[in-house]
Amino acid sequence: MNHSNNQNSQNTPHRNHNSRDAGQKKKHYTVQSKSGTKPRDSHGTPVRIIPLGGLGEIGKNMTVFECSSDMFILDCGLAFPDAEMPGVDIVIPDFTYVERNQSKLRGIVITHGHEDHIGGLAYLLKKVNVPVYASALTIGLIKNKLEEHGILNRVSLNVVEPRKHVKMGCMSVEFIRVNHSIPGSMGMAIHTPAGVLVHTGDFKIDYTPIDNQTIDLARFGELGNRGVLALMADSTNAERPGYTPSERKVGESFENLFKRAGNKRIIIATFSSNIHRVQQIINMAVKTKRKVAVLGRSMVNVIATAMELGYLEVPKNILIDIEAVNLYAPEQLVLVTTGSQGEPMSALTRMAKHDHNKITITPMDFIILSATPIPGNEKHVTQVVNELLKSGAEVIYESMYEVHVSGHACQEELKLMMSLTKPKFFIPMHGEYKHLVKHRKLAMEMGIPKENILLASIGNVIETDGTKLQIVSQVPAGRTLVDGLGVGDVGSVVLRDRKQLSEDGLIIVIVGLERFSSRVVVGPEIISRGFVYVREADEIISRARQLMSDELDRCSVAELREWTALKSRLRESMSGFIFENMKRTPMILPIILEI
Repeated sequence: MNHSNNQNSQNTPHRNHNSRDAGQKKKHYTVQSKSGTKPRDSHGTPVRIIPLGGLGEIGKNMTVFECSSDMFILDCGLAFPDAEMPGVDIVIPDFTYVERNQSKLRGIVITHGHEDHIGGLAYLLKKVNVPVYASALTIGLIKNKLEEHGILNRVSLNVVEPRKHVKMGCMSVEFIRVNHSIPGSMGMAIHTPAGVLVHTGDFKIDYTPIDNQTIDLARFGELGNRGVLALMADSTNAERPGYTPSERKVGESFENLFKRAGNKRIIIATFSSNIHRVQQIINMAVKTKRKVAVLGRSMVNVIATAMELGYLEVPKNILIDIEAVNLYAPEQLVLVTTGSQGEPMSALTRMAKHDHNKITITPMDFIILSATPIPGNEKHVTQVVNELLKSGAEVIYESMYEVHVSGHACQEELKLMMSLTKPKFFIPMHGEYKHLVKHRKLAMEMGIPKENILLASIGNVIETDGTKLQIVSQVPAGRTLVDGLGVGDVGSVVLRDRKQLSEDGLIIVIVGLERFSSRVVVGPEIISRGFVYVREADEIISRARQLMSDELDRCSVAELREWTALKSRLRESMSGFIFENMKRTPMILPIILEI
């Protein structure tokens, strides 16, 4: 049964939504089965769980489930580069194992539309052609990405409602509604010959969500009563005690801050994907008779998609074009923008640096950073706040104002999920190693034996036959670096060179040799980049030039003709000289010309 034409269940506002685009291939693999039924064939057949990302790290979440000759993928995300990856744009999982076994691949299921869960999808779908299943908003966001990559028309995208099943060969995937910081988020129950595996995806338990679509705790409880073989749960907030506050808490804070803003223009920076946060901003703008303008490409795209699919309710005449902002007084405006993480090219950062062509920050601005800095971004956020304050604006960024709540479950919610599902085995997912360890401790407190809890790493092949759960082998896994249009062509050697260039600079030694006699007829010339400014370091450059000249004079004609050995000799001599005199290790690049 094709779910894109069966949209009438589970109290969703997106009924009758048809995800079939012109030119897309006919959908397949999707069947509806009764809730909770296990596949009847191959009882006891081992099931393999292979995490290819999202374990021991934040981001690039991707997990493969395999049984007999069938395989499917859950999520395919990206991570952002750290300081050790200069010049890299994004990081995606290593797809080697999937490519080698694509004949087994039956489809891809996506839990929600955040970049760390869908950001690598376009790169994978260029290599394998299989259908994708997700909620309406997630599919809408995926469409935007596939269109950018020019592959939308050759991919089958399928909208699936909560509690519906998608057949994946001898396995069946059931979608279960959860709460998160983006609408349309789902957990998964994977019905296999070995038993039921529950994967929560990213989740929290919000009893008062903005869209009134509460997490389906009843279904998790039903599965627990019938028997859950293994629970795989979000570990991001496993260190935090208590409960994650409801998103409505932010709405209450907005109400107080809008009053405090008085007659100033309000600028709010948040994650573009946080549709519920944007909804509350719009609600407050309506209440205070302000117009809303949206800045930042990702914010504009996500809001447009959410409005089109009915996830965001915007009254008429509330949204205005950024071009019309100057037609309104400050007290009549709310600007919603990207840049809550201090991203260098984001709209808020450009405003802070007086580099935005539409918006100038003044003392009449009241700015709210409605997000907590992601670890590693604190310095960038602080720089942006400092620049905004220098412009005279009032900036709200401290946690005491409660302008942000997490989308991930804290300890009491994680315990509740365990008590509902009653798993025999437990696998902490989605987090750094310290988060996984803390989650294991919580599971032990809930009565799950330590020997039934498995801390895995990416590339591990976890196998279960229903009676035991163990790591049986390893598959290729790691990271693939994307730099511009290059995918995977930047490796450890290139990164090492870039790091050395960024830290110590470059010295180029140019020598011209006569073709027949191999006499030195040009140079040696010394060019420095990022090492010393040549005009202010005449003495050291002159000495280096003389050193290279002496080294060449000591070479025989035969040695001058062996360019590889000659380059190595010049490099070693120059490197020793520079370190001895300046205690630096720049990259040395000898260039030999034949004249």
